[in-house]
Amino acid sequence: MSYTYKYPRPALTVDAMVFRKNAEGWQVLLIKRKNEPFKDKWALPGGFVDMNETLEEAVVRELQEETGLHEIPLKQYHAFSDPNRDPRGRTVSVVFYAFVEGKTNVKGSDDAAEAQWHNLNQLPGLAFDHQQIIRKAIDDLNL
Repeated sequence: MSYTYKYPRPALTVDAMVFRKNAEGWQVLLIKRKNEPFKDKWALPGGFVDMNETLEEAVVRELQEETGLHEIPLKQYHAFSDPNRDPRGRTVSVVFYAFVEGKTNVKGSDDAAEAQWHNLNQLPGLAFDHQQIIRKAIDDLNL
């Protein structure tokens, strides 16, 4: 059975905040976007949820596709829904987080030109609302 709705619906995305601590303090994993919008800007790894997957499956898939990381114990953090957060249209993002230890090698792939660890106290300009997302997490997670 197929349904149609007269009300527009937002797109659903997921983002992953992966943190690690080194001698200089806390770091977060970011990817450099290969495509518009925000081409060449840094962002959290993430993307659109496919119709046949859960939020948890989507964030695991996106993290692995864009950074090579897998088997990371991600936990759901918060949903972000500012109507203007994405210039492509109305999106809601469910953000997940994880902490990893030691030297964790990452490599940008899929639609990520690069993947790198960045110190939380020296973040580059970020795409979408990812600066606000990370700042909220710093406060909420006591980083």
